[in-house]
Amino acid sequence: MRYAVPREIGSEFHWDPAVLTAGGDWLPARHELFATGCGALSALLRHVGPPGRLHVPSYFCMGVAEALAADVPIAFYRHLPDDGGPRWETLHARDGDIVLAQNLFGRDDGEPWNAWRDAHPGVTVVEDHSHDPLSGWARASSAPYAVASLRKTLPVPDGGLLWSPTGREIPRPEGRAGDGAHLKLAAMLLKSAWLDGRPIPKDEFRVLQQRGEQTLLGSAGPATAFTAAVLPLIDASGLRDKGIANARALAAEAPVTAGPFRAQLVCRTSAERDGLLKHLAAHGIYAPVHWRQDRGSLWSGDDEAADLAGRMLTVPVDHRCSAADVRRIAAVLLAAPEAAALDGRDPPPRPAPAA
Repeated sequence: MRYAVPREIGSEFHWDPAVLTAGGDWLPARHELFATGCGALSALLRHVGPPGRLHVPSYFCMGVAEALAADVPIAFYRHLPDDGGPRWETLHARDGDIVLAQNLFGRDDGEPWNAWRDAHPGVTVVEDHSHDPLSGWARASSAPYAVASLRKTLPVPDGGLLWSPTGREIPRPEGRAGDGAHLKLAAMLLKSAWLDGRPIPKDEFRVLQQRGEQTLLGSAGPATAFTAAVLPLIDASGLRDKGIANARALAAEAPVTAGPFRAQLVCRTSAERDGLLKHLAAHGIYAPVHWRQDRGSLWSGDDEAADLAGRMLTVPVDHRCSAADVRRIAAVLLAAPEAAALDGRDPPPRPAPAA
């Protein structure tokens, strides 16, 4: 599929058969494929048995935390998108608890978690590799369990990968594939035709995307037959490499922090961040926010995490972007009224909150 000037950068994936190149044996030998990563985690919690608490990072998707809170009491430990890693002094796990270890933006290292896990044999650690399912950490994991929401990085309508690096028994999905993934697949196909210049109103597939995502959220059913069939054929490693190269190319021209999962930048205030989101959207660049925290509902209780969530955005430089797209993103960023407020450096580590 070719189009001279992309109508948009980012937003939901479209379906492109060019990603099917018999991509190699990248899936774990023994795994289960759920509709969503959240559903896989929920099924795993029921499989392991009722733990005392589930500990999740303070910089995390609050929608997932809220869904999991229906199964188990939630506690938060500090893990920010900086160089500090998990703040161990805030992780108060006891024997029988479960801890979710997150490779945030694909920039974390698994070795500190290995050491912590060895020192706490009574705690079950589940690794979340949604931001980089093919990282060295994910491939060499020695955790009891690991999960990845594949639709965050790959052009599939659904797919929550669950596996046990140490060979433990894992639960299977229950029921049938849901309508949400079918709606999203229809949207992906229509968006592909739209990008190819076909006379399809954008609102048509956007409504399908939104309905599909809402219907899909938290599903512990199986992934669609479509996703299960195409995943082994997708050149996942090649798509990852392209995204990393794009992020590095953007970091050479604009104040962003490159990573395996797109690129991130920080604004001085949430108002400036939201203004920048609107500026990018006005130029056809749709940047997601990972993740908003509403202090009026379930949130981490970590003011620093909530503050960063209000000032950060993720720049969509995935495999779909050409070199020209990356240059366009950089030019739009630097021309933004908020350009003076951009700081792509990692926020400096600060002292952990009192226990």
